[in-house]
Amino acid sequence: MNNKFYKFILGIQIIVVFLISTLSVYAQDLKKITLVDAINLALSNNLDLQSDRISVELAKNDIKISNRLQNPEVNIFYNYGAAGRGNPQQIGASQTFELAKRAPRKHLAQANLIKKDLNVREREFELEMDVRETYVDLVAAKTILNCLLEQEKLLEEFLYLSKKRLDAKEVLETDVIQAQIALNQIATQINTAQTAVKTARNDFNKVLNIKQGDNVLYDAYENELPGETVFISLKTPDYNKTMPDFESFSKRALEKRLDVRIAKQDIEVARKNLTVVSRQRIPDVEVFGGYGYQAKNHSDTGEFRAGAYAGANLYNIPVLYTFKPEIKNAQLQIQQAQMNYESAENKALKEMSSAYDQFLNSRTNLIFYKQRLIKDSEKLIETSKRNYMEGKSDLTSLVVMEQSYKEIVVGYINALADYYTDWIDFLRTVDSEDFDIFSENI
Repeated sequence: MNNKFYKFILGIQIIVVFLISTLSVYAQDLKKITLVDAINLALSNNLDLQSDRISVELAKNDIKISNRLQNPEVNIFYNYGAAGRGNPQQIGASQTFELAKRAPRKHLAQANLIKKDLNVREREFELEMDVRETYVDLVAAKTILNCLLEQEKLLEEFLYLSKKRLDAKEVLETDVIQAQIALNQIATQINTAQTAVKTARNDFNKVLNIKQGDNVLYDAYENELPGETVFISLKTPDYNKTMPDFESFSKRALEKRLDVRIAKQDIEVARKNLTVVSRQRIPDVEVFGGYGYQAKNHSDTGEFRAGAYAGANLYNIPVLYTFKPEIKNAQLQIQQAQMNYESAENKALKEMSSAYDQFLNSRTNLIFYKQRLIKDSEKLIETSKRNYMEGKSDLTSLVVMEQSYKEIVVGYINALADYYTDWIDFLRTVDSEDFDIFSENI
């Protein structure tokens, strides 16, 4: 009695947990969007990207700051009492002029603006690729779930056939039990696949990173991965074509790398900085002038006298300190930037070559699944089902065939997803969303 009671309580707990997990999903409204809409949504509303774009506006303001003029000074000199006798009272202004400094500062700021703009473009591209990859992962997870649901229907058919043959006394009850076990087993796999879909959907929304209400969750428009090479606005190369050697397009691919272009821009920034630092040796000039007068009571002649004054000063003459350490550091920064540029090129070629090799491997696997495994396994499962109905084989063989078929279909889906995601990874290394490996234009 206690045993039955405990089983009843355990069953209630399982049902409650299932209902809570189910309601937690539907508490959020799922909004299906295409990949193109998802990319546009992310580029317009992604919080991290909006923050990065502010750096470009800051760099634009830095140009105005670097080109600023020094503000003038107004000064008054007034003598009181006997101290003023014979000395003029003065009202004037002074202005400091920087010599050969403003233009280099402005050029440095402009070079930094170009670098900031390249950084934002690189971030935009990375975000677009992240959206593509998480979108493909989400559709792939949904495809696997649909595949398992179809296999569940197939096992339900096996269970029905085994019960039918049991009623006809053609098989033993063990066939029904075995079919039921296989059906229960795939139910756990479906639960795992449902969790994988939820995880992939959350990863997709995490990449979008859009400020919105808590009740909105974006979902991929497609429910299954198609077998075509053009999918979700992703122009993947036709796997039936012979792929070119990496060397045939490596130079063209390298020219598109934003990180290489950024490293090259760092050299320009370092050179501009050397000019700015070197110009510190040039003194600045202060020019001043104004109006001076003597009142009657302060004038030696007892008459009101008036006139003007003018002068100039040289500031920051490089005698005691000649800025040698700053200039040396600026020269070392140029050498460092050049080495970083060479390193970026070397690493880029290795990354692109590795990503391309991985894509070729995914292509090989996909072709193998398409041309052999899928077609052969479909024929095999149909033959096994027919043999079981005709009494030529037992249910064990049929279940084994079903499990093999399921593994092959899931493997094919994963191979297809890898084909898409590995191409996306290659596009990452090329920093181009529409790179054509078959093009001969260099």
